[in-house]
Amino acid sequence: MRVGVLALQGDFREHISALNHCNVEATEVRRVGELEKIDALIIPGGESTTIVSLAKTFEIFEPIKKRIASGMPTYGSCAGMIMLADHIVAAKDGQETFGGIDITVRRNAFGRQVDSFETDISAPAISSTPIRAVFIRAPWVEKIGKGVEVLASYEGSDSKAHAVAVRQDHLLATAFHPEITDDYSVHRYFLEKVCK
Repeated sequence: MRVGVLALQGDFREHISALNHCNVEATEVRRVGELEKIDALIIPGGESTTIVSLAKTFEIFEPIKKRIASGMPTYGSCAGMIMLADHIVAAKDGQETFGGIDITVRRNAFGRQVDSFETDISAPAISSTPIRAVFIRAPWVEKIGKGVEVLASYEGSDSKAHAVAVRQDHLLATAFHPEITDDYSVHRYFLEKVCK
């Protein structure tokens, strides 16, 4: 399987490193020609509006959207979750996404950069042991549509449990950044379960 990481902005290098630890050689994707050579895609954390702007500049936004809609396995972390969501709360005017997962996410739901934190969360479908999760200006899921499986939840500042890891068919998204930890269970789950 050929896995690409969208390398326009954000922590794409960390995802490539995580994939290498899973014995997968990943490739950076910036152009349509590179997109056409891969079987699966990871959309990294970063700034979702910047990713959209750069994807349009590189003329890869619509091709990615079409590949996702046609069934390409795709995983998005943090900003990548926003990019895979069908709906956004607190979106910037005219903000677009690739879409595909029937969820509504709230941008920066856990707070600003200074409110970033690291914790262990339970996600039994992904790992038999708790997953190390880093939340940096992270979103959370406010509404979940039919066909969306919640893989992990975490209590927000509103004292409610919000989904922070979800799957719908060939799409996986986490509000946190597993790629900046030494825990590769989310990447293994994507490769072994979602990409099959």
